[in-house]
Amino acid sequence: MTRKPSVDQGAFARWTTRRWLRVGVTGALVALAVLGALGGWAMWRTSQITTELVDRRSPALIDAIRLERALIDQETGIRGYGLSGRRDFLQPYSQGVTAEQSAVRALRPLLRSDARAGSDLAEVDRLARGWTERIARPVSSASSTEAVRIAAARAAEGKTSFDSLRRALARQQRHLEDERTAAARDLRAAITLRNWTFGVIAALIVLISFLVFEGLRRGITDPLSQLSSAAREVARGRFDRSVVVAGPADLRQLGADVDAMRRRLVAELQVSEESRALLDEQAADLRRSNTELEQFAYVASHDLQEPLRKVSSFTQLLQRRYGGRLDERADQYIAFAVDGANRMQVLINDLLAFSRVGRVHADHDTVNLEDVLDRTLDTLSVAIEESGAEITRDTLPTVVGDSTQLGMLWQNLLSNSLKFRSPDRPPRIHISAAPDDGVWRFAVSDNGIGIEPEFQEKVFIIFQRLHTKDAYPGTGIGLAMCKKVVEFHGGTIGIDPDHRPGTRVLFTLPVSADASDGADASDGAGTSDGAGTSDAAGAADAAGRELQP
Repeated sequence: MTRKPSVDQGAFARWTTRRWLRVGVTGALVALAVLGALGGWAMWRTSQITTELVDRRSPALIDAIRLERALIDQETGIRGYGLSGRRDFLQPYSQGVTAEQSAVRALRPLLRSDARAGSDLAEVDRLARGWTERIARPVSSASSTEAVRIAAARAAEGKTSFDSLRRALARQQRHLEDERTAAARDLRAAITLRNWTFGVIAALIVLISFLVFEGLRRGITDPLSQLSSAAREVARGRFDRSVVVAGPADLRQLGADVDAMRRRLVAELQVSEESRALLDEQAADLRRSNTELEQFAYVASHDLQEPLRKVSSFTQLLQRRYGGRLDERADQYIAFAVDGANRMQVLINDLLAFSRVGRVHADHDTVNLEDVLDRTLDTLSVAIEESGAEITRDTLPTVVGDSTQLGMLWQNLLSNSLKFRSPDRPPRIHISAAPDDGVWRFAVSDNGIGIEPEFQEKVFIIFQRLHTKDAYPGTGIGLAMCKKVVEFHGGTIGIDPDHRPGTRVLFTLPVSADASDGADASDGAGTSDGAGTSDAAGAADAAGRELQP
């Protein structure tokens, strides 16, 4: 025999939260709708039976009793008048006739839809008319004497006729009572059904509420709590913990996505750890290289200086003692040796100063650039006087930095402007400063020979020169040192490509938090410093805008 395929138990596992909610809400609404319809029917049925009992059955029984009382009053009045012959005994009869008519008029519409009750009423009405025609009317319309005679002659017939009427009335009332009892029983049954229906609805609402809360707890709250707990564990650094979430398919997918993100973070952290290890290794190499550079600087400043001074001293001694005694070529060789020793000593001093930027002088204090520039101008006073330079400046601010390095910055920039002046006009140098979005923007402008655009980046590279040492002395370190000083202070430096004639060096320094408002830049001209000369003062420390490839 063939086996029927079983229901796929895994189908529910593919249901999402939305589908569970949709199915649950639909099922609850259907159940509530069915029970609500049943409850509505029960209330309608209860109302219908109550109306039947209150508006028809009970009034019909009451009117039947009134009819019986009216007929009894008529029989009492006729019997009293027939025995005594007194007309006042007919008063109950007259009232009974009126009451009978009223009761019959009330009963007829109440019993219109009940065949048996209508038949009972017709039987009572027939017997009542028979008794009225044979007994009541003849007696009530006769004189006193005649009424006594008729009543006596028809006493047996009247008794028999009224007894039949009594029995018909009793039967009618019994049937109406039975129908009233049945209606009351139906009403109690309808009330019981209504109460049970609303009880089941209340129980179903409680059950649905419980299922909703339990479903939310198992399908949403618990999985989300589990997911958040796992996410917090991962956030604390436990990247080895897998994120596994139970519940609907979409929440399980969310957990899988979070776990995939965790695995990706683990992979990226591994790469980051490897990169950090490589960076640590490179940092160690860099520290070792810096240490070697410091050792080289020490050697350059001590061990190399002494033999270099000896070479320079002896070559100068040879030049003084034997100058003019040897032939012209020997004097030229001696001059070459002296010049080479001097330039080597200048180069070593410049290299030593370049290597010390950011290491030896690294104090960050409040520095008044006005004072630093004044000291620099005083140092360059001979070169300024000799070149006939005119130097103007804006009001300079106070910044945070190292005063020694900032002095080196001013000295190199101004020395370059003096050294690379145009032969056709006296040097004109202007120093400006202006605040701009958290930094001070400085500019050192001159009217010298200028720098071609293709060399404006290369001039900041160490040992790069644009001219030969015969045309302009120097080591090619000056602007490289300026760049190192500015960058050490958190700024930038460059050449303005649009400035003509001459050169404009632009650089920035961070604004000091406690700088005074009076240090803001203004457009007015500053002081003019003039006169003086000495290549040793300016060119020894600067010496380097031009680059020789």
